[in-house]
Amino acid sequence: MLIDDFLARSAERYPDKVAVVGDGKSLTYGEMEAQVNRLARLLREVGVGPGERVAVFLPNRVEAAVAIFAILRAGGAFVVLNPSTKARGLAFMLSDCGARAIVAGGRDRTLREALATHPAGLSAAVICGHDPAEEEPLLTPTLSRGERGRISVPVYSYERDCARFSATPPEHRAIDADLAAIVYTSGSTGRSKGVAFAHFNVVSAARSITQYLGNVPEDVVLNVLPLSFTYGLHQLIASVYCGGTLVLLQSYVYPYEVVRAVMDYRVTGIPGVPTFFAILLQMKDLEPGCFDSVRYVTNAGAALPPAHFARLRQLFRKARIFSMYGVTECVRVSYLPPEELEARPASVGKGMPNQELDIVDERGRPVGPGEVGELIVRGNHVMRGYWNLPEETERSLRPGRYPWERWLYTGDLFRRDEEGYLYFVARKDDIIKSRGEKVSPREVENVICELPDVLEVAVVGAPDPILGQVVKAIVVKLPDSPLSKLDVVNHCARLLENYKVPKIVEFRDGLPKTMSGKVRKVELREETAPREPL
Repeated sequence: MLIDDFLARSAERYPDKVAVVGDGKSLTYGEMEAQVNRLARLLREVGVGPGERVAVFLPNRVEAAVAIFAILRAGGAFVVLNPSTKARGLAFMLSDCGARAIVAGGRDRTLREALATHPAGLSAAVICGHDPAEEEPLLTPTLSRGERGRISVPVYSYERDCARFSATPPEHRAIDADLAAIVYTSGSTGRSKGVAFAHFNVVSAARSITQYLGNVPEDVVLNVLPLSFTYGLHQLIASVYCGGTLVLLQSYVYPYEVVRAVMDYRVTGIPGVPTFFAILLQMKDLEPGCFDSVRYVTNAGAALPPAHFARLRQLFRKARIFSMYGVTECVRVSYLPPEELEARPASVGKGMPNQELDIVDERGRPVGPGEVGELIVRGNHVMRGYWNLPEETERSLRPGRYPWERWLYTGDLFRRDEEGYLYFVARKDDIIKSRGEKVSPREVENVICELPDVLEVAVVGAPDPILGQVVKAIVVKLPDSPLSKLDVVNHCARLLENYKVPKIVEFRDGLPKTMSGKVRKVELREETAPREPL
C-alpha cells in the first residue's frame, strides 16, 4: 500500500466528511481528493517524476496537507520544510535534497532570498494564496560558476493553475519501496540531516501508532505541531488513514486559541510536547470541562516531567494520557499504556506493535535489567538512511542477525526494569561526568520540575578544573515566583546524591529550542565551554 492510497480509500468511504480544517478553510475528503489530483497533474506537467523531491514551504494549512498527498500522487517524494526556517537554512535544504519544485506561500521574502542563492535545478514554484503574476519573478543564479546573473523560476498559481487539470487520479508510478519523504532533523545536536523514508516505512508507522492509540473515523485530532516535524506530520497521515478529521493550528503559543478550537470542533485527540503542555498548565480561569471532549493526549518529542502528569490529569479529566518516545529516524518507538502512568510516571513504556527493540552496551551486547545502554530498534518503520550522508547512515544503521537486517542505533541511553518497561536516561552526548561519576540530566530535571513554580528546566555540564564537569541547571519559573537559586539547590540536595546536585543555577525567561520544540542543549553546552582569550 502507498501513503496516498490512504486518501483514496477515505475519499471513497467518506466523501462528504470533513478531512482537514485550517486557516479558516476546510476540505471534505471528496474535495481533498479532487484538489490532490489536480495538483498532482500540474506537478507532472512541470517535470516531477518518480522519486523527484518537491519541497513544501507552508505553515499548517489545508494547502500543505493537499501538497503532501499530491506530491505522492505524482510519484514524487515530499520534503516539508518548517515555515520559520531562515533563508540560509532553506537554501541549504533545497540544494541538499535536490528539489525539483516547491509549493509555497505568496509574498514570502525568505523564499526569494533562498532562491537567490539556491543552485539551478528548481523547475517550478507553485504559489498559494494569490496570483503570482502580480509579483516579480522568483530568481535563482545561473549555472555558470562565479556568475551572479539571474534566471526566472516558472511560477504557477495553486488556485488558478490547478483548476485547469482534471480531478481524476493520474496514473500511478510508485511502489511501496520508493522514496516517499525526506524529513530534516531539528538540529538539536548539530547540523540538520535529511531522513529518507520509503512508502512502506510511513505506512508501517501509521498502522502501529493508530493501533495502540485506538484511532477511529470519529476522531477529531488537533495538531499544533509543524508538519515538518515527524510527530506533526504523522497526525495528518494517521488521521487520513483512519478517516478522521484533522484540525490544524499554526502554533501553540496562543493557548486560548487551542481551547477555542477544542470546544468548537469537539476535539478528541491532542498530541503535544512538554513546552506546549507547560503553556496550557499556566492558564487560569479555564471553564471547567472545556477539555472534556478529549479522549486521549499524547506526549513525545521530549520527556514530560513526571510531576506534570498529575496536573495534566486535572486539566484533561476524561482523557487517557500516553507518554511516548520516538526519534525522527523511525517516528515512534514506545508508548506507556495510560493505566500504567500512576505506577511508572518516569517510564516511556514498551515497544509499539510490529517492531523489535533492545538495549546494548558499547560492543553491541544486550544489557540486563537496570543496566544502562544504547537503545536500538528494527522494523519496517525505520528510515532507509540519511540523504547524501552515507557515513552517517552506516553509523546509525548497523547489521543484525542476518545479512539483510539493519538495526537503528538511536544514540539515546536507556535502562529497562524487570518487567521490560523503558526509562530514558540521556542522549549519549548529554551525559555529565563529574567526580568520575555519570549524571543523567533527565534525572536532575525531573527532580527540579517537582517544584511547583518551575515551568521548564534544562540541565547541562559546565567545565570545572577539578571535578571535570559540574551540574548546571537553567530554570524557567512562573512570573513573579519567589523561587530562589538556593531553593532549587536545597530541594535537589534532599533528593539526589551530592554529585548530582546543581552547583550552578541560572534563571531565564525561556530556553533555546529547535523548530519542533526540543531544547537546544548543544547551544547551552557551548555557552558553558571555556573560551580562548580574544
